Amino acid sequence: MSGVAGLLRDLADVGRAPTGGYARFAWTTADLALREWFAAEAAGRGLDVTVDRAGNQWAWWGDPDADGPGVVTGSHLDSVPGGGAFDGPLGVASAFAAVDVLRARGVRPARPLGVVNFSDEEGARFGLACLGSRAVTGTVGADRLLGLRDDAGDSLADVLTGAGLDPTAYGRDDEALARVGTFVELHVEQGRYLADLHGDDAAPVAVASAIWPHGRWRVDLHGEANHAGTTPLAHRHDPMLGLAGLIQDVRAAAGSADALATVAKVSVEPNGVNAIPSRVRAWIDSRAPREDAVHRVLADLSGYGPVEESWSPATVLDPALAARLADVVGRPAGTAPAPVIGTGAGHDAGILAATGVPTAMLFVRNPTGASHTPTEHAEEADCEAGVTALADVLTDLLEEAA
Repeated sequence: MSGVAGLLRDLADVGRAPTGGYARFAWTTADLALREWFAAEAAGRGLDVTVDRAGNQWAWWGDPDADGPGVVTGSHLDSVPGGGAFDGPLGVASAFAAVDVLRARGVRPARPLGVVNFSDEEGARFGLACLGSRAVTGTVGADRLLGLRDDAGDSLADVLTGAGLDPTAYGRDDEALARVGTFVELHVEQGRYLADLHGDDAAPVAVASAIWPHGRWRVDLHGEANHAGTTPLAHRHDPMLGLAGLIQDVRAAAGSADALATVAKVSVEPNGVNAIPSRVRAWIDSRAPREDAVHRVLADLSGYGPVEESWSPATVLDPALAARLADVVGRPAGTAPAPVIGTGAGHDAGILAATGVPTAMLFVRNPTGASHTPTEHAEEADCEAGVTALADVLTDLLEEAA
């Protein structure tokens, strides 16, 4: 079987955009190819593949219905527009590579081990992040999810039908959730904490403590469509001026609240170079270490009438499990426990943790600190260290009877 670097190379050309980044959006041709890759890798290892009612893929070593609940690891394979090669796929590839390591070690799990590929984690197509995990846990109702539309106007229900899934069965899946006793997600670090901590001597793997509170809000700015070449400036009702003000105000509000906030997605109607827009729709992403800081940002922007589209409160990952993982990851070199850090990025792990599943995360060092961009990176040696750490963690967790 290929190591993690080989598995990532197998995916290198799937969904690659002309910019060098990736366009792996949920249920597109690229995503369906990735799902086929997942099923093939699972089959090649003799793992049993199931698809839950939310379209998430699960590959099982052992029978979680008879001997579960099991230990699950994995991540997602979709991307943001122009995304990097590691965000998501590293976690799935590392999960398969860890299975290979466990078998090479002769590990005989006392409980089932699962590998998961969550669908549409990034939310790039339908605007809601962690869509697959929200759906399977019932965090967001199926009716709302099925009605979501992409930029082409296609609903999730229609897209699922086109992919061969039954939208009438879509949503919370208690049977799939009952199989998950513990979840560990490995992810590339999104930031430079590890690299900045001790430079070249920094630990290659860290453990997550918590996921910051974060959300997305929509703002509609209305104007009046008219001809760009014949309408005097004094007679214009141009919502683009409101957008310029919104962008400045979002930045100021974030700075005042010690938070992060971004306007990075905009829809303009009618979007013609020679037409004054009739409406501009913009989306705000805001997050911070504390919920009150995010609320302060939105309070400062209340005059724009922001409409909440998603909200994830602060998620503290299981502290005892995090400490256990830090000890296991630090143990092989005889060092102190691995670093334990927070993250401002959302993850499927946060959705599962919020529903009561004992959950932990491992981060692999990212020397560039960049994420959601083609410059996102992790050295091959660090990726292999991540696989070793994940295999050690899984070995420890699988020694327990379900």
